[in-house]
Amino acid sequence: MKTSDFDYYLPPELIAQTPIEPRDAARLLQLDRSSSDIAHGHFYDLPDLLRPGDLLVANESRVIPARIFARKAGTGGAVEMLLLRRIDEVTWQALLRAHRVHVGMQIELQPDLIAEVIEMSPGGERVLRFNQPIEPRLPTLGVTPLPPYIHVPLTDPERYQTIYSHTPGSAAAPTAGLHFTPRLIDRLRERDIRMIYVTLHVGLDTFKPVETEDVEAHRIHTEYMEVTEVVAEQIRTAKQEGRRVIAVGTTSVRVLETVGKHGLQAYLGDTNLFIYPGFKFHVVDGLITNFHLPKSSLLMLVSAFAGKEKIDRVYAEAIAQQYRFFSFGDAMVIL
Repeated sequence: MKTSDFDYYLPPELIAQTPIEPRDAARLLQLDRSSSDIAHGHFYDLPDLLRPGDLLVANESRVIPARIFARKAGTGGAVEMLLLRRIDEVTWQALLRAHRVHVGMQIELQPDLIAEVIEMSPGGERVLRFNQPIEPRLPTLGVTPLPPYIHVPLTDPERYQTIYSHTPGSAAAPTAGLHFTPRLIDRLRERDIRMIYVTLHVGLDTFKPVETEDVEAHRIHTEYMEVTEVVAEQIRTAKQEGRRVIAVGTTSVRVLETVGKHGLQAYLGDTNLFIYPGFKFHVVDGLITNFHLPKSSLLMLVSAFAGKEKIDRVYAEAIAQQYRFFSFGDAMVIL
């Protein structure tokens, strides 16, 4: 299996630059896995497409103001920092944009806040050690990072958060969840469709394409996740009762299939689960997701769930129908 098999051409004008209002007015492409039928609607149609008893599992991770503009200590050279993953109270994995980065380099964020590069990896990420915890200062020091394909400034940072975001830690939003509104969640509840929440802090792979031509040679980066015992019990019960478990987004798929490998028990720790065609799904019965970048691990995951030929046809149809793509774009539901 080659990474180039997951390439496709997207007209640049179909890359959504701004979020649609209201959130649930986004278009929704519907794919029936068994019949391969495709239908078109809007996200607010979702409650009518699901069954009473369905269990939606969404990622409640909140995007942190992870993009920071700083200076090299001593020389004053510009440094752009993107925090990716908290390792401990004063240590973070990050991406740096600067001239001549090296181990031992010190970066001044504020006169009393200094970071030192303590590790560099061939993949491009750096490990930084701060002289004091940085999290309390992020709201005033950092800005919300938007993906590099979005060129229009975001007037309201909350539009790059889900309405149910809670636990800070992501470098990018779990974008399938951006379409939910309070009214839509109320309608789901009225139809006896429950929504529960897990946590996965979105990290480096959102920003990096698969770079190896051999798909199986790709090593996906580790991300932190949490599933409480209360949530694990609800998932176990749904599976035992034959009710569908539907993932809201690819991050929730990775969480669910990770705990599936651990007996659907509570889980607090890291996951590096890489899902591509050939993967056997044990937990996820349906998927709500946006349209993903060419050659991305996310497109490979969706292809694994629905079948590559079906996804190829869906993407061609979405392009022909002028759907909006990527983070602020439209959605699809696979059932």
